[in-house]
Amino acid sequence: MNKSPEVDAYIAAAPIAVQPRLRELRAAIRAEAPKATEKMSYGIPFYEYGVKPGTFASRLIYFASQKKHIAIYPAGGQKGLDRYLTERSTLRFPLDEPLPMAKIRALVRARAKEKEAEIRTAAAAAAGRQEASRLSSRSRSVR
Repeated sequence: MNKSPEVDAYIAAAPIAVQPRLRELRAAIRAEAPKATEKMSYGIPFYEYGVKPGTFASRLIYFASQKKHIAIYPAGGQKGLDRYLTERSTLRFPLDEPLPMAKIRALVRARAKEKEAEIRTAAAAAAGRQEASRLSSRSRSVR
């Protein structure tokens, strides 16, 4: 995965005290989801990985620097991070506390595995459709 210059700029524009934490978070996401594509959307960094690139369904995870916290969304499957959950799928990590990196890594890893499963399922379905089409055209040519 290549680093996005836009994400570099986003991190550079964050308060100096927050930048190392954003770089640490970015590195963890990149390590746990190496096949994801780093991009910007809604003015914040996100990682795309999934069956339908360019759609919301392929969005793996976003992160953002806010005034009093660092946010991660969507946060489905946030085992062990419940105390940071503020909405259905937003995790907010106060700036005066260290990031729980092991749990964040586990979250990203779990989301990447979900996307991998979706990709495998879609590939199997496509292969099945191709085989059915091949058999159908073969039976038509036999007639």
